[in-house]
Amino acid sequence: MDEIEGRVLAGIPMNALALTLTRSTIKMQHSSTWRIDKSNRVHDLVICLTGRGRYEVEGEEIWMEPGSAMLLPAETRFVGAAVSSELYTGVAQHFTVDLFGRLDLIKQMQLKRSIRFSRWDMLEKLVSHYRETAPPYSTTLLQHHVFMVLLISFIEEAFEGWREQSVGNVSNPDALSLAVMVAASRISAEPLNDEVARVVLEEAPYNPDYFKREFRKRIGWTPEKFQEFKRMERAMGLLAGGCNVKRAAALSGYSDPYYFSRMFKRYIGVSPAGYREAERRNREGAYPRGEEDGQVVYPLTRLER
Repeated sequence: MDEIEGRVLAGIPMNALALTLTRSTIKMQHSSTWRIDKSNRVHDLVICLTGRGRYEVEGEEIWMEPGSAMLLPAETRFVGAAVSSELYTGVAQHFTVDLFGRLDLIKQMQLKRSIRFSRWDMLEKLVSHYRETAPPYSTTLLQHHVFMVLLISFIEEAFEGWREQSVGNVSNPDALSLAVMVAASRISAEPLNDEVARVVLEEAPYNPDYFKREFRKRIGWTPEKFQEFKRMERAMGLLAGGCNVKRAAALSGYSDPYYFSRMFKRYIGVSPAGYREAERRNREGAYPRGEEDGQVVYPLTRLER
């Protein structure tokens, strides 16, 4: 569960972000003579597959090798060169990503300039597929979906914090949208912290009642209910993995398994034991409600036996 919790975008609704690929994917294939000195009007994510590259970005030296990724923010001048006998290959994708249709998400974050993907063994094939299937002069729906996976993977590992100055003007609706996102991200990162919902309301630069209403409008839950739902998501994963109800309750922040069971049924529509059994049956190919696609539909009206 730690792999899910703590991620900066874990609590953000699907429709909150709008990604645009502003040009076709650049399929990097550079020999040792390759040099570049430029800036882009949009953001650029560079991922290395083979070889090595050296860059200088705003006085910082960056070395790229297989598994490395670098984000070049819009209007940032960079100088680069291939520095290996092996071809320096990978992908470079120009993009924009907006939050709630108003804010440039990248500009709201403090991100490391470059990272090495911790899950490169998994992502390498995805990056290679992305490079091989990219059309030469256009972008496709499939590209958008795959690139979003790569971009989120980069953000999750490069994220260092939110830019506080972005929420300084509380009368700005953009600042409110960002404040809601920051609060949701914090709750998602700390669902077991009993104080987190109260703290995000107190620390937001808005009247607590007003901020709670705006949070619910954008996220779909109040901060307190959102935190409880995140705990239930944690419990669902534990139960689906075979954890018993008492232990799932404890690991989800509930000392009383009976109270946990009542709340679980209120949110999910089935008891924890019923959920675990339905998930087991679903994995084994049974149809929990006669659904031909084999997917569990909640809330369940009854537990099939």
